[in-house]
Amino acid sequence: MASFEAFKGALVVLLGIVLLMYHSHAEDIAGSLLDHLHIDEDRRIGQMLMHAASQVSDARLWTIAGAAITYASVRFVEAWGLWHRRIWAEWFALLSGALYLPLEILKVAQRATVERVVILVLNVIIVLYMLFIRIRERRWPLSVTNPDANY
Repeated sequence: MASFEAFKGALVVLLGIVLLMYHSHAEDIAGSLLDHLHIDEDRRIGQMLMHAASQVSDARLWTIAGAAITYASVRFVEAWGLWHRRIWAEWFALLSGALYLPLEILKVAQRATVERVVILVLNVIIVLYMLFIRIRERRWPLSVTNPDANY
């Protein structure tokens, strides 16, 4: 879990750096990305990506950069806490995963696609796993499973 959270943070940092470096060529990059992924620009996702690329301004760019830094920082802090078996990080992972569930359920209810169902199932598994860990530790706080716990 810790490695996955760190990976998400690093990915967002990398995408933010790429966006900052190449924002003046956003439409060209979006078009190349769509071609590489074999997505037609006439499809909804292609239109959305091209529209977003055409709307990049300095103010939006800095807003996106600030959001990316904030998101990545949260992911890195959570990864550090999980790696070091901090209880607050386990609760944080549980809550942050659970926050996405209503939106994911709504998306699947609106239009079920393989990607949406897979994302929902994976998030449910992660949330249930983190809940299991917290319940187990609460019942047996001095268990052998987490001898370094900070209570």
